[in-house]
Amino acid sequence: MAGQVSAASEGKYDAKEFAMHHVADAHEWHIVGGLTIPLPCIVIHDGLHVFLSNKMPSAHHGEAAEATEEAHEAVTDNIHADGVEGTMVVEHHETAEHTAHHETYNGFYYSESGRIVHEDGGFTLDLSITKNVATLLIVSIIMLLVFTSVAKAYKRREGEAPKGLQSFMEPLILFVRDEVVRPNLGKKSDKYLPYLLTVFFFIWISNMMGLIPIIANPNLSGNIAVTCALALMTFLITNLHANKYYWGHIFNPPGVPGFVKVILVPIEIAGIFIKPVALMIRLFANITAGHIIIISLVGLIFVFGNAGENLGGGLGGAAVAVPFTLFMSVLELLVAFLQAFIFTMLSALFISLAQEDHHHDDHAEHASAAHH
Repeated sequence: MAGQVSAASEGKYDAKEFAMHHVADAHEWHIVGGLTIPLPCIVIHDGLHVFLSNKMPSAHHGEAAEATEEAHEAVTDNIHADGVEGTMVVEHHETAEHTAHHETYNGFYYSESGRIVHEDGGFTLDLSITKNVATLLIVSIIMLLVFTSVAKAYKRREGEAPKGLQSFMEPLILFVRDEVVRPNLGKKSDKYLPYLLTVFFFIWISNMMGLIPIIANPNLSGNIAVTCALALMTFLITNLHANKYYWGHIFNPPGVPGFVKVILVPIEIAGIFIKPVALMIRLFANITAGHIIIISLVGLIFVFGNAGENLGGGLGGAAVAVPFTLFMSVLELLVAFLQAFIFTMLSALFISLAQEDHHHDDHAEHASAAHH
């Protein structure tokens, strides 16, 4: 830990901290350079409190205080080793604690998890507009504007060839309908098409926004809470609309001996929950991994350049990092679309399996009747 404090005091580049800070949510939105947009903090603690995040002390002030305490402990050890009393050090240690506990705004400060809490320890509900929430609202507005514009264009130019935004969106919509939804849901496609189209475009646009470097690459679909909400909606639609054959196959698999059912039924029940969890983790892990890889490649410049102290190393790092970063950025364009496609495809498949007709029994009955 003392080594970390020393590194921090010398301003050395921490690749892990930089990458994790980039993919994490925040109460402010860093755009580029020194430009940062403060976001609204909405906190319920003995009433409603609304203020901008720039009113709050830095989210890292607690870490700075901790580093200060670590440094004082190191000084204490050195002084004691020299046989000198440590009274002054203890006083400084108390000052560091005082700073850590009282650098607040109206009693509010950032917890270790990044949430806003109150110094009195009472119940605090943080409903702030964080960077991910702001991105979600932006994506929602984009989708509303795009789809209402396209819908109006179809009404205004009925029977005519698509133009402009309409001509861009039509192939994508037809792709989802004809290549994803209809092959899985058949006659029931129209019932679930609005949901599946919404999921596809929400994930795709979120992923594309995460590739815009000038707005600090928001990591919306790489947030586990967002992917959990998407997977939960697919889980609810799948199981609330499931037919009796689906549940019968889970709780009483046909044609299976009783002693096997004891093992198979718990596995089938677990599968109900494993499928949405797999959806959630797949999207979260792939998008987050892409961001971390790109940031890590950029970080090679600072690692080889020793945070600006070694020009030759920095140039060598750039020679390696820049081509690979460009390659990964282009690859992420494909991943952005691919992950939206996979999530939508699997959602359609899960919904389809839960509503599959009992074809096998029907065929067996017809075959038996024809035989007699």
